[in-house]
Amino acid sequence: MEQPVTQPKPREAVILNQIQQVSNGMTGWLKFLGIVNIISGALTALSLWGIIIAWLPIWLGILLLQAATRITNARFANNEGELVQMMDKLRLYFVIQGVLIIVSVVVAVVAIAIFGSLIFKYMQGGGLDTF
Repeated sequence: MEQPVTQPKPREAVILNQIQQVSNGMTGWLKFLGIVNIISGALTALSLWGIIIAWLPIWLGILLLQAATRITNARFANNEGELVQMMDKLRLYFVIQGVLIIVSVVVAVVAIAIFGSLIFKYMQGGGLDTF
């Protein structure tokens, strides 16, 4: 059963208008960062190891370009639902970035621990041939 569509209250309309203005101001930056991420992913794919991980920056760039497109659609079609979809694209972008940062920190800590233990073993006179 469908609920009747209600007109937004004046306060909600003001907030929605502010969200639309802010999002209009970030369209150019989203497009720029999206293109830079896609180019970065394409360049990463040129290396042997990069082929494995190149899809991540490309995916992130596509998400940013899709968010920018949603803002443009919301402006021209006067459809606030597009702003919700834009926020969902940005949410996914930030979740992926957060997971990548967590994985990077864990890999860095493990690498430092391994490297530190090798240096410690070498400094004690064990040499690298004992491994």
